[in-house]
Amino acid sequence: MNPPNYIFDKNKSEKIYSSIRSFVITAQNKIYTAVNSAMIVAYWEIGEQILKHCGENDRAEYGQNLLKYLSSRLTPEFGKGFGESNLRRMRQFYLAYPVRDSLYPELSWSHYRLLMKITDKAARDFYTEECVKAAWSVRQLERQINTMYYQRLLASKDKDAVRAEIQKTEPKPEYEKVVKNLYVMEFLQIKPDTKVYEEEIEQALIDHLQQFLLELGRGFSLVARQKRFTLNGQDFFIDLVFYNYILKCFVLIDLKTTKLTHQDLGQMQMYVNFYTRELMNEGDNPPIGIVLCAEKNDAVVKYTLPVDNNQIFASKFLTCLPTEEELKRELRLDSFIKIEK
Repeated sequence: MNPPNYIFDKNKSEKIYSSIRSFVITAQNKIYTAVNSAMIVAYWEIGEQILKHCGENDRAEYGQNLLKYLSSRLTPEFGKGFGESNLRRMRQFYLAYPVRDSLYPELSWSHYRLLMKITDKAARDFYTEECVKAAWSVRQLERQINTMYYQRLLASKDKDAVRAEIQKTEPKPEYEKVVKNLYVMEFLQIKPDTKVYEEEIEQALIDHLQQFLLELGRGFSLVARQKRFTLNGQDFFIDLVFYNYILKCFVLIDLKTTKLTHQDLGQMQMYVNFYTRELMNEGDNPPIGIVLCAEKNDAVVKYTLPVDNNQIFASKFLTCLPTEEELKRELRLDSFIKIEK
């Protein structure tokens, strides 16, 4: 019996290929996750053993000799990953995460090498949980640590409330707990003291959308750029419109490369009112507006917006990484920031 003479269908074949490819990728990911998880546990157990036999000071004579001996025996058999410096990291790893069940199989050894350098346990726990939830790459995690994401988050809200909030598996953030006082956008690669226009900033943000979404925080997706609406024949344009699936609301962003004015806030109030009355979907929370400005004036914000305002926000943006002192001054955190040296 001869097989049926099928006519080759490229579209159908492409779907079959995509389906098979997804099976292979899923299997590879499972293998990687299993191997990675096993190695992370092994490093943790090695760190436990080293601490147990070296005590608190692994640089004392006995500790140094033990690490040297272990490295000389393990490296020829298992490779460079078991040098003295890495064995010390495994001991540090155990000290930073003394509870084995607190380890996440989703995180690699490179993730943990960054995380265990953070001396503040609350900050380390925060970055660990956010890294897992948001699936940060090693590079993304490093950037969030270097730009002091945790400290900037604390600066804009009650510290005790934030500590309680980040312990919840699925927190329900309030608007003011998502909007930051300061956005660091060094990824735009704009040199200091360079004159740039708002449309250039907007284009640069679109060109680096992944990094911008990372800086905005969890749950943001781009909806529109230069969103146009018309009132009695007059056109208005909102620079960027996002939707936040955690807040379940639209987020309108207007860019200002100059000092914030009350007119900027009034304009954003109109944008938010329009979205509230005309474009909200069923089940949405009221939209919020963020004026991203080069220089923020807290007094203008205070006396322009109503006391019970919870929809309009003004935030400052920087296009290059500030120094430690500049950032502490900006956030007024001198009393509680502890910078890791």
